[in-house]
Amino acid sequence: MRILVAGATGAMGRQLVPLLVRAGHEVHGMTRSESKQAFLRGLGATPVVADALDPEQVARAVAESRPEVVVHQLTAIGPMDLRHFDRAFAPTNRLRTEGTDHLLSASRAAGVRRFVAQSFFAGYDRVGGGVKTEADPFGTAPPPGMEQTVGAIRHVEDSVLGASWTQGLVLRYGGFYGPHTSLGVGGEQTDAVRRGRFPVVGNGGGVWSFVHIADAAEATVAAIERGAPGVYNIVDDEPARVATWLPVLAESLGARAPMRVPRLVGRLLAGETGTVMMTELRGASNAKAKQALGWAPRHATWRDGFRELGTRAAAESGAAA
Repeated sequence: MRILVAGATGAMGRQLVPLLVRAGHEVHGMTRSESKQAFLRGLGATPVVADALDPEQVARAVAESRPEVVVHQLTAIGPMDLRHFDRAFAPTNRLRTEGTDHLLSASRAAGVRRFVAQSFFAGYDRVGGGVKTEADPFGTAPPPGMEQTVGAIRHVEDSVLGASWTQGLVLRYGGFYGPHTSLGVGGEQTDAVRRGRFPVVGNGGGVWSFVHIADAAEATVAAIERGAPGVYNIVDDEPARVATWLPVLAESLGARAPMRVPRLVGRLLAGETGTVMMTELRGASNAKAKQALGWAPRHATWRDGFRELGTRAAAESGAAA
């Protein structure tokens, strides 16, 4: 198939593009940076330069690529600031609203038959059990400080699933870890845990779902090639409470056990948004993706992935010493 990947040089694109090329697809990688064209060619893709926030550039990129499938992986995630979450995610929120609209409009004009878009598991409503399926309420009661971010995610989902002229698929990824993510070697979250700056807030009862970036890319290929329209949770097999996974991550990185702070102190350190994520977040089940896509994560649990991360971090630290 002829596939256009928007956001082809991000953490997901770096994994996804080579997989699609190896699978025999003709891949066009969209980037806004002229300087990244050589990098995309090295991955095996044909580079297409366009600013996702410019509708004319997007229309031209899609028209020239003539894709059968468009894959929307546009993000612009900078340093994490849980106290001002929506402000930190403002550039990505624009890509998830305006950028999505531009891609869909151009795709409709070009007759794109399948549109696959990135979403995120953390939008599940914080009621009921700790692990959610795709049928559970999503995005109707965002945590304080995440209203704009969750609203932008809902915009992606509603727009893609509501596009009757194409086959729309939405992938609710778990928290990424691995190369070029904030929870990779040298990543922002990794560094915070190693420095003891990532505490367990309150009872640490928030349930998180993770997925290794390489496993997420393999699931995306499966969705592109054989997924029926709809929503899929792309997460590993073990949703876990913060109080469970954070100490394991710290130990894997050779760091001291994370501090435990009361919820009130957590609000001062991480704001209300961070406190809610630590104490109330709901995880996600991957049962539908495994059955419908024939996919299973190679890193079945974050426990294996975090040990691998720790080993690589130690090796790189030793090499740099």
